[in-house]
Amino acid sequence: MTKKYSVAIVGATGMVGRKMIEVLIERRFPLKNLKLLASARSAGKEIRVGSETYTVEEAVPPSFEGVDFAFFSAGGDLSRELAPEAAKRGSVVIDNSSAFRMDEEVPLVVPEVNPDDAFKHSGIIANPNCSTIQMVVALKPLQDAVAIRRVVAATYQAVSGAGKEALEELQENCRAHLDGRPVKTERIPHGGALRTYQLAFNLVPQIDVFVEDGYCKEEIKMIRETRKIMHLPGLPVTATTVRVPVATGHSIALNLEFEGPLSAAGARALLEKAPGVSVIDNPGQLEYPTPLEAEGSDAVYVGRIRPDHSVTYGLNLWVVSDNIRKGAATNSIQIAELLI
Repeated sequence: MTKKYSVAIVGATGMVGRKMIEVLIERRFPLKNLKLLASARSAGKEIRVGSETYTVEEAVPPSFEGVDFAFFSAGGDLSRELAPEAAKRGSVVIDNSSAFRMDEEVPLVVPEVNPDDAFKHSGIIANPNCSTIQMVVALKPLQDAVAIRRVVAATYQAVSGAGKEALEELQENCRAHLDGRPVKTERIPHGGALRTYQLAFNLVPQIDVFVEDGYCKEEIKMIRETRKIMHLPGLPVTATTVRVPVATGHSIALNLEFEGPLSAAGARALLEKAPGVSVIDNPGQLEYPTPLEAEGSDAVYVGRIRPDHSVTYGLNLWVVSDNIRKGAATNSIQIAELLI
């Protein structure tokens, strides 16, 4: 008989938390029981899961007694407070916040890229940033074939990555703009920002707060997390992250320079065989991935694979994935599946 596991989801009322529930059911995760947890303000809400209705409980340290896997998606503060408490009680914590990602004692895992790292945990495993996940899934098979010399990434990130309220703001922005009404902005580039921007019919070249040398936090995350996941601490990586008026699905224009030759056809063949990758690359028929096609899927889609003629050994790729599924919920659950 297949062993079954007790699972808790912290942040069960949020976009990622709800998607985690959906993905657990879809993938037939061997559930013994399910506990839905959130902050005190969300406690008492009811969530329908299949034929059952669950009441959301406040997440407190005793909540994790008897829990095998605790999936956290409720922000860094709650993760820092409660993840160690859950691990102390015997739970394996898979945390979707940035709280532990760069902790040397905590593995940062994408199952298609560095599965062995998951088994080095001491109770907490970090789930990477959504845009990092899809990028490293595309980089891994290429790096295994020919060493990458430099990575330049420009992202086009969906508003769902900023949360449910930001998505609702975009929808209302669009209606107001088309109706000729004043547009109210509060959530872009982030809540509480000194200045906010309309995202409807616009692009905003900032995700999260600015930190070092004019970089924003999302860009720093992509750089540092890529190096850690791929075990390439010296890899030159740079990124520009842009919020776009798309509901779901992050896209990345990826420019790669290699240490030796790798043709577009060779890269395409490697990617077609790579786990978690789906290649859509037929310019003659105008076929390439878009966020709409990626929505609802767990694959990382790659297209527009072509040489970069400005360097001796270079390629350009277009990489698209559902940021709520593969970029958050599904990757977390794949980590648990890997462990069991």
